Amino acid sequence: MSALTLSLPRRVMPRLDPLTLVALLLALAVLFPVAVLGLSWLGDESEVWRHLADTVLISLLGNTLLLVLGVGAGVLVLGVSLAWITATLEFPGRRFFDWALLLPLAVPAYVLAFVALDLLDYAGPVQSALRGWLPFFDGVSARQPVMVILTLSLVFYPYVYMLARVAFLAQGRTLMEQARILGLSPLAAFWRVALPMARPAIAAGLALALMETLADFGAVSVFNFDTFTTAIYKSWYGFYNLNAAAQLASLLLLFVLVSLLVERAGRGRARYEQQAARRLKRARPRRSKQWLLFLYAAAVFLLAFAIPVSRLLYWVINTGARDFDSRYWGLVGHTLTLGAGAALVTVLVAVFLGYVKRTRNHWLTSASVRGATVGYAMPGSVLAVGIMLSFAAIDRWLDTRFDSGAVLIGGLFALVLAYAVRFLAVAYGPIEAAFERIRPRLLEAARTLGATPAETVRRVWLPLLTPGVLSALLLVLIDVMKEMPATLLLRPFGWDTLAVRVFEMTSEGEWSRAALPALTLVIVGLLPVYLLMKRTR
Repeated sequence: MSALTLSLPRRVMPRLDPLTLVALLLALAVLFPVAVLGLSWLGDESEVWRHLADTVLISLLGNTLLLVLGVGAGVLVLGVSLAWITATLEFPGRRFFDWALLLPLAVPAYVLAFVALDLLDYAGPVQSALRGWLPFFDGVSARQPVMVILTLSLVFYPYVYMLARVAFLAQGRTLMEQARILGLSPLAAFWRVALPMARPAIAAGLALALMETLADFGAVSVFNFDTFTTAIYKSWYGFYNLNAAAQLASLLLLFVLVSLLVERAGRGRARYEQQAARRLKRARPRRSKQWLLFLYAAAVFLLAFAIPVSRLLYWVINTGARDFDSRYWGLVGHTLTLGAGAALVTVLVAVFLGYVKRTRNHWLTSASVRGATVGYAMPGSVLAVGIMLSFAAIDRWLDTRFDSGAVLIGGLFALVLAYAVRFLAVAYGPIEAAFERIRPRLLEAARTLGATPAETVRRVWLPLLTPGVLSALLLVLIDVMKEMPATLLLRPFGWDTLAVRVFEMTSEGEWSRAALPALTLVIVGLLPVYLLMKRTR
């Protein structure tokens, strides 16, 4: 019995060398705000919750659930259908739409929201023209839940489109040919073969879209559509009750975790494997169907990118020139400073985690890396509340010990930390891929040829890591520039950014004055989209 016991594999605790310990501490630092949110329930906020229960709590739950279900269905329909037709069918403009359908990723959701509201609301040009053409048309309000769902679906469908398209292309034509030989029609082959095989990629894109939906603050604010993110902001700045905001944030985080668990449970124990496939040969439908496909792809592209950007250009040309002043350049400076600082910190941490995982290959390192990169699943408002509560507790402790006053609250450090935690997973992806390109035999060859450790780093490590590091820097920079909830809640006094300016102007109904900072964000956001297009090709 003892011999059998000794022969069984055991998951032993690895040696805690300094690098592994630092990686573990980083993971704990990321998870600490979540723990602080849980502790917020120890406080008595019964009066606030009674007020919420009597007024908006049911609508908050219903609106958030409606948004998740509606946007989930919207991005699935748009993303999967567009991915399928561009990957497997030939039609006019297919080569253009192949990459152009990714461009809506460059448009922040709150930008498309206020452009849509300007164009489609009662006093907008669309309804004004309809009232002129149709005397019986009385007009409707554009501030409807269906408009919020449609807006977010048009912004977030590229997550599903990008991953599903790659999955469909990777299947090749062998599987579809075999399905047709077995008597399946093209539509049946899609439902029974191609779609199930692409399910992991589609689920990954859907998870990203739903996390962004739950994290959205700007678009729902523009439409006056109350969700948990707007309730967190109002509790903080309306009730001046940080603890109630923390309790609301913990419920929002619970929504995120439940969404991820439901997707994983739905996947179950299913496994998806495929062999190397022959290159896919696109089918040519009848001419009439080709033009219908063109109209469908063109309509989505126009609604999600071309029309909003054209409207922003119109505003900038006609009324936005007066905003090219010192305030605007100050906003650009603040935005770039925060973005560059957060990107540098985030990428340095990601490089460290990638190096530790590469050189310390055991379960504790892997768990630390997974823990450190879960921040992308946390909405910016949730992180902001958790970090503010944590820093408030630390400041109180420091003040009682050293009479130091407020050291951490109100500074840039809290905001940069929120960005780093939120977007560490974004930076870690390309950096991990760069580390995987450094094969052990390359390092062995360098040592065999007499290279010193410093030369190996300079001539092997750095050239292979540089593309991933640059991609990570750019992706984090753009995400930080567009981030609104964390910036609104944590920014120091006087540190407004382009995103904050858009929020201020749209809150006052100044659509044309919000166009210049919004267009700036869109133009800068095209850079990571270009990188993604190159990568998917």
